[in-house]
Amino acid sequence: MESAVDLRWPEGHLAHMNTMSTATAQSDNEIVARARTGDSDAFARLHRSYSAMVHGILLARVPRGEVDDLAQDVFIQAMQRIHSLRDDNAFGGWLAMIARNRATDFHRQKRDDVELLDDIAHDPSSHNDSEAAHILLLVKSLPEAYRETLVLRLVEGMTGPEIAERTGLTPGSVRVNLHRGMQMLKEKLGWAS
Repeated sequence: MESAVDLRWPEGHLAHMNTMSTATAQSDNEIVARARTGDSDAFARLHRSYSAMVHGILLARVPRGEVDDLAQDVFIQAMQRIHSLRDDNAFGGWLAMIARNRATDFHRQKRDDVELLDDIAHDPSSHNDSEAAHILLLVKSLPEAYRETLVLRLVEGMTGPEIAERTGLTPGSVRVNLHRGMQMLKEKLGWAS
C-alpha cells in the first residue's frame, strides 16, 4: 500500500538508511561515545541517523502539524541527557523512549486542543491527500505497538530490520507487529479477505 502523499520530512533523510549494516551500528556506538563527550558533530550525525525513527514515532502519536517541533524537543532532550545513557548500544531504544514520552507529555499538556488541532491542521487539497490522511487516521486508531511500526514502515520507509535496530525492539517483535498491524489495517479498510 503506497500513498501519494509524502508525510516524511522533506530533507531526504532516508537515502542513507538503505545502506545500514552491522558496521554502521558499530560506528553508531563510537558516534554515541563521542557525543557523550560533547562532540556536536557526532550528535549531528546521530540526529541524521535517527531523525526518521523519531519522526515516525511521533507521527504515530500526535497530530501531523506538531511532529516537527516535538522532534526538535526530543533531540534537545537527548543532547541534554546523553551523559545519563549507560550503554552506547542502547541509544536507539533510549531515544525512542524519549520520543514516546514527549508524545505522552504533549497529550497531557494539550488534552483539550488535540481534537481541534487534528481537524484544523487537516485541510486536504486533493483526493490523494484525503485518502492518505484517512489511512493515517486508521493507523493511529490501532494499538500503539502496531501503530508505531506501521508508521515507521509505511511512512518513513524503514525496513523491519532497520526498525528493530533503531528502536531496540527485537526483529521478531517488529515482524509480528507489522504483520498484525497490516491485518488490522486491512480490516479497517475493508480489504480483508
